[in-house]
Amino acid sequence: MDELWGPSTLNSTCSSFVTAESVCLPPVKIPFYFSLRQNIFDGIPDTYVALAAPVLAYWILSFIFYCLDISGWKWLDKYRIHESEEVKSRNLATPWQVARAVLLQHATQTVLGLTWLVESPEISVARCQSEMEALGSTLVWVVRLVLGEQTGMKFLELRGPGMTHWLYWWGIPAAQMLFALFIIDSWQYFLHRLMHTNKYLYKKIHSVHHRLYVPYAFGALYNHPLEGILLDSTSAALAESISRLSVRQTIFLFAFSTCKTVDDHCGYNLPFDPFQMMSSNNADYHDIHHQTIGIKSNFAQPFFVHWDALLGTRMTRKDIQERREKVKKT
Repeated sequence: MDELWGPSTLNSTCSSFVTAESVCLPPVKIPFYFSLRQNIFDGIPDTYVALAAPVLAYWILSFIFYCLDISGWKWLDKYRIHESEEVKSRNLATPWQVARAVLLQHATQTVLGLTWLVESPEISVARCQSEMEALGSTLVWVVRLVLGEQTGMKFLELRGPGMTHWLYWWGIPAAQMLFALFIIDSWQYFLHRLMHTNKYLYKKIHSVHHRLYVPYAFGALYNHPLEGILLDSTSAALAESISRLSVRQTIFLFAFSTCKTVDDHCGYNLPFDPFQMMSSNNADYHDIHHQTIGIKSNFAQPFFVHWDALLGTRMTRKDIQERREKVKKT
């Protein structure tokens, strides 16, 4: 337990965790991932990094997959979802049209981001200490409510400092990030599904994305400009705002979700790809949605499949095979 929640004893400055009006914590121990610098890069506000991160992530990862596409490595053939020639023969948009649309979306999302992202508050040990003390006071109230006064006080004196440290630096940030992923998934599932069930929205807006019958990495954000705003930018803004992410958490969220989106369109079913290992919502899963047989299925994107599973819109390769076998028998 000590390894999970940190030290259970107080230093000489605190005789007790719970004081009359607040809590007493030992000096702040900064974890390895956190920097007390006001900005990660000197002279560049973190808000600018948050806006640049998804753009850089998109083109760097897309370039890696492009290199795989043109490598000619035969060992990659068994991992390709489609033959290379299918990209040229079946897609209805040229690479230049795709690149131009993606650059427009990146420009649009950057301008929008400048209007909603705000600078980080002062980053200092004193601020961290103050926020941890406020968190500790909340922890005292919750533990007393759940365990009762006597048992709760014993627990708090034993584990209170370490638990406060773990919650502040690890538990709450992780919960915020998972909640942000859930918000993005939820917004994109229902709006994506609406764009397929509403004929007008599909014809005028979402059909642009489906001109890529055979997806590839840098075509991940090939969308109608309005879809880019409504589906991608809005979901990211809602996730950042509702989850109350810090600017640095936002940097990670934007870069991570962008990489996941690119990977979902990469055209490879790679068993060693970390993005494809994190859930069954991967490149193969999303590719089914781009095919005629699955265009009314697999709306979930980009992280998990829970909405498809709960609402009956999930389709797997096994489902496709079973459908084809039934057709053969009839």
